[in-house]
Amino acid sequence: MNVRTRDEHLFGEGPKRLLALDGGGVRGALTLGYLARIETILRDRHGGDPEFRLCDYFDLIGGTSTGSIIATALAMGFAVDDLVVLYRSLGDKVFDKGILRFGLLGAKFPKEPLLDALDRHFGDATLGGDELRTGLMVMTKRLDTGSPWLLHNNPRGKYFDGDGESYPNRDLLLRNVVRASTAAPHYFEPEMLRLAPEVAGAFVDGGVSPYNNPALQMLMLATCSGYGLNWAFGADNLLLVSAGTGMRPLQMPAAEVMKMPAVLLAAQSMLSIMADANWLGQAVLQWISTSPTSWQIDGEVGDLRADRLGGGPDMITYQRYEVVLEPTWLRATLGWHLDESQCDALYAMDNPRNLSQLSRLGVAAAAKQVAPDHFPRVFDLS
Repeated sequence: MNVRTRDEHLFGEGPKRLLALDGGGVRGALTLGYLARIETILRDRHGGDPEFRLCDYFDLIGGTSTGSIIATALAMGFAVDDLVVLYRSLGDKVFDKGILRFGLLGAKFPKEPLLDALDRHFGDATLGGDELRTGLMVMTKRLDTGSPWLLHNNPRGKYFDGDGESYPNRDLLLRNVVRASTAAPHYFEPEMLRLAPEVAGAFVDGGVSPYNNPALQMLMLATCSGYGLNWAFGADNLLLVSAGTGMRPLQMPAAEVMKMPAVLLAAQSMLSIMADANWLGQAVLQWISTSPTSWQIDGEVGDLRADRLGGGPDMITYQRYEVVLEPTWLRATLGWHLDESQCDALYAMDNPRNLSQLSRLGVAAAAKQVAPDHFPRVFDLS
């Protein structure tokens, strides 16, 4: 296979392919089930070369939080099987209950095991380095300015070489960029990144933004002129594939909400806002696309398959893969029998004991949801 360079992916002719990966802690193991199925389909499509990697197919891979770990590894040429092994080791070490702290006055987990793991696998590779074989976007949040940041390796980006006052983004170490994206409040302390001679930013998990599912932000990176890529819209020009980490529908009696302590009500409201942001992005992407994997947005607008923004043609081809951690859905869709308490336990983002079951669930969901025709022939590598 002819392996393309980063710049050939970003600036070469032909249709473009994007892969977006959600945040969700150890539930990223579920995402790997989807990626393994996608990798197998695409490898078979392109001659069965054992050296085929997802970075050979996708021109831009991005992720938030745990998705940024997976995205960065994929962009560096990791096979999904290698990532499965890496992820199990990462979960056991990073979320080690033996060094658990209470998380009230300080972070629940120390950052050192995560830093050690990122250093071991990403070394001194930088955002602008040749170690990245395709486009990469990492979603994080600069909390001291309240602004979502997408850090990417597009050399035509405004801040890639610096703007005369700031340090070049190309020199940021991947391990520090990913650590910033994974610094979930309560679980890990923020990550400080030096941005200019007199300026440092305090960064937290990209999930503390509208982009825990980074798909819409990646589409903006690919197409908004300010970012410098300017990829063309069109159902035959842009393929966007998005993989989740499992969602847990909120269901509780109204009376229980009314009796909630203020601190618990505030926390629940924040989680609800994050879910709303995810569904807004999902609705927009389905509104502008052709998507055989469309999800029901709500009981009024449905899945938007009959709607197109402005009444025009499809702007992208879009696939969204996700698991609903709810007993009825799991039983009807996958034949899995879990009760509400088991679904609650599986939704935890910091329990490495769930890794095996999450991995099996991801494989089972991918077998049902991911089909070869979700990757139209027009996007095949020439």
